[in-house]
Amino acid sequence: MIYTAIDTFYLPEEQIRNSPSRKDGIVEDVETALRLYGCELIQESGILLKLPQAVMATGQVLFHRFYCKKSFARFNVKRVAASCVWLAAKLEESPRKIQHVLNVFHRMECRRENKSLELLDPFSKEYEELKIDLIRTERHLLKEMGFICHVEHPHKFIINYLTQLEAPPELMQDAWNLANDSLRTTLCVRFKSEVVACGVVHLASRRFNVPLPESPPWWRVFNAEKSEIDEVSRVLANLYRQPKGCYIEVSKDSKSFVLTSRAWDPPPLCQEDLLKVNCVNGITQGRTGNSSSGSRDSIVKIALDKLKTSASKESRRLSDEARVATSNGELREDSSVGKVKQCDNREDGVGEKSREKDRDRSKVHERDRVQERESNKNWDRDRSGEADRVCKKVKEKDYRKKGRSKDSGYSEKSRHHSSVREKDHQHLYTAVREKERHRHHPYV
Repeated sequence: MIYTAIDTFYLPEEQIRNSPSRKDGIVEDVETALRLYGCELIQESGILLKLPQAVMATGQVLFHRFYCKKSFARFNVKRVAASCVWLAAKLEESPRKIQHVLNVFHRMECRRENKSLELLDPFSKEYEELKIDLIRTERHLLKEMGFICHVEHPHKFIINYLTQLEAPPELMQDAWNLANDSLRTTLCVRFKSEVVACGVVHLASRRFNVPLPESPPWWRVFNAEKSEIDEVSRVLANLYRQPKGCYIEVSKDSKSFVLTSRAWDPPPLCQEDLLKVNCVNGITQGRTGNSSSGSRDSIVKIALDKLKTSASKESRRLSDEARVATSNGELREDSSVGKVKQCDNREDGVGEKSREKDRDRSKVHERDRVQERESNKNWDRDRSGEADRVCKKVKEKDYRKKGRSKDSGYSEKSRHHSSVREKDHQHLYTAVREKERHRHHPYV
């Protein structure tokens, strides 16, 4: 039984050996090669899409978890790898467009098969099918995970462990590389991230001949066991002996994400029920072979036979009615004529009703059109009247401004003339006073 929680998805080694792929007849070496091939596709596509290493690590973990529940014979490894990259990019907050993901995987496939490099046409039928398959496979991934996609990687534990152990930076880099390589194996679904980190540190320290504290043992501080660390080291050592991952065809349809070739055939119990129902209906069936094509052909033959028998029964019934009509003579003909007339009258009544409805609809539409025209005319009239009123107001304002300017000019001129007149009068008054003074006072 698989234990699934918020941050764990672990299962024992016995269940990995009895995986769904093994039940479908895929041997262990082929399954290992396909796992390596899928992880290599995820890593290479992440580099081409310029994704961070966390996205590629999450995609590989999702890839291994999915194939612990599903078979390589039912789901194509290339399509599942593309869906894992697309989903992991969204989980790690580095999303990429679906068109870019499909173009990258199409380019990698062309390069591996020595084909001419051509971009996918986003308006082609092939692109639309790949897009639909990618979305469908992502739904399968989420459904099998129970929508629990949290992944905890061993990289952060490696940094903490080695900083506490005061290890050199070369040892830290080598342990980091081993942690990346461990994602190509099933260690991520067998052990916790802390245990994988301890195994990686142990293997890297042996490579660089760096001693680690033995009394007390250093791995007990990190809640790990010696047997688990040895198993992690053994799996990683076995990984470097494996050949490069390659694609092996294990399914019938290699162009689709979801491969359900066996799901088209009904189970044996359903086949027996179908046979019983057909026998009750009076339809016999020949021998059904073990192959799925034989069962499908037999079902199609049964359906055709049933249609033929129903058609023959209908033709017999019509011929019998015709014979009865000829034997009854004119009475039958008159009754049939009356029925025909009644049918014609009914049809005429229905036609008249439909015509009346059409006339009413046309009248309503015509009335609506007339009202709409009248409303448009009134609106245009109101708008033109408003425009005329605005023009009159503007003209009146301009006229008032001109009148004010004229009045102001006249007042200024009058004011100017009055001031001149006052000055002349003052000069005259002073001259008269001087003459009067000289006349009364001659001695001055």
